[in-house]
Amino acid sequence: MTGDTRTGVFAVLRSTPAPVRYLLGGMLVNQLGAFVQTFLILYLTFRGTSVGFAGVCLAAYSVGAIFGAMLGGELTHRFGGRATIVTVMTCAAPLVASIPLVSGTPPLLLAVIALSGLSIQAYRPAAAVLLAELMPEEHKVMGFSMMRIALNMGAAVAPLIAAVVIQVNWDLLFWLDGATAALWALLAFVLLPKQTTTRHDAEPGGTPVPALSAREVYGKLIRDTRFLCYLVAGVFGMMIYAGSVAVLPLNIVAAGHPVGLYSTVLVISSVVLITCELKITTYIVRIPKYLAGLFGNLVSAVAFTLYGLIAQHPFFVVAGALLAVSGLMIHGPSTAAHPATFPVEVRSRYIATKETLSGVAATLGPILGLYLWSEFGGPAFWGFCAVLSVIAGSMHIYGLKQPPVPEPVAEPEPEVVGERP
Repeated sequence: MTGDTRTGVFAVLRSTPAPVRYLLGGMLVNQLGAFVQTFLILYLTFRGTSVGFAGVCLAAYSVGAIFGAMLGGELTHRFGGRATIVTVMTCAAPLVASIPLVSGTPPLLLAVIALSGLSIQAYRPAAAVLLAELMPEEHKVMGFSMMRIALNMGAAVAPLIAAVVIQVNWDLLFWLDGATAALWALLAFVLLPKQTTTRHDAEPGGTPVPALSAREVYGKLIRDTRFLCYLVAGVFGMMIYAGSVAVLPLNIVAAGHPVGLYSTVLVISSVVLITCELKITTYIVRIPKYLAGLFGNLVSAVAFTLYGLIAQHPFFVVAGALLAVSGLMIHGPSTAAHPATFPVEVRSRYIATKETLSGVAATLGPILGLYLWSEFGGPAFWGFCAVLSVIAGSMHIYGLKQPPVPEPVAEPEPEVVGERP
């Protein structure tokens, strides 16, 4: 990296505004205590609940999260990012903490879990909108890469914290989760800026922004074929990712490899993602977003092809994992940042739509993945993932490519009456 560029990792970190650091720090704190989705089934079965009802509870959480993304976008559009984060995380804290108290009452437990998913997921669009508003334009993609790293760091450390907490008391998982949600709400209230451009008062330059109704915004979205193509590609990508995460450990064991191999894959993937994504993003921002979307998905397709050879040798598992995380690092920041590049009057709802569809895909992906793997076997499943990944990358060529800007047509000079040729 040359000294005159401002896309180096340390240059970006130095130029990151303090509110963005507070935002990312708050998300990291919240993620460190995010135990509900990961440990809910284990907790309920430990308390004597049937596996079937525990699965229903997890589904209730997922459904709540899907609607929470849309709610978060609407709240952000109307009241701003800071107010949305403070409100929904203040609601999430007592809901999550009360799960052990209502675990013996199935209807109430379902309601509390669904509302927990609703409130926890609702902060995501608000955080994305705030990041888009606060991060300098030239570092916006890097900002979303930093957000991904904060979430991944929390997701990597949270199970280690949970392993210690469980030894003391299972209920502490949800009390700690509620405490981190309350702390995130407090940090947002104290540290994040009160005024943002989300409430369609003005763009950063002071130009008034016309208020658009939800119907107008979503009508515009439906007519935007490029954004629709981007959304479909994102749904494919998330379904592949969620399905592969569900199938990979089962496929490793079915191929006769030890369970420890899957743990090794998780550790390697987490370390590579956390330590390398920012540096890789400094190079990715130099190429068009559609190329990042294409190349990243093509690398992922190669990874899935290697996973299809799991039965041959453990090498293909590790090599596939390295390529899979590489594909995520190549296309992840650019594709995640794309909805944040839209005008302020539609931004929060575009982000909410993307988050909602990602939630739907993340819910359906494991179901579809496990069905395909059980019916057709590992090689066929991984081949399906590879093909769908190529399709998703190809769709990004149109979905992420900016349409050409028409050149202004010079008006003909008026002809002077009576002038001789």
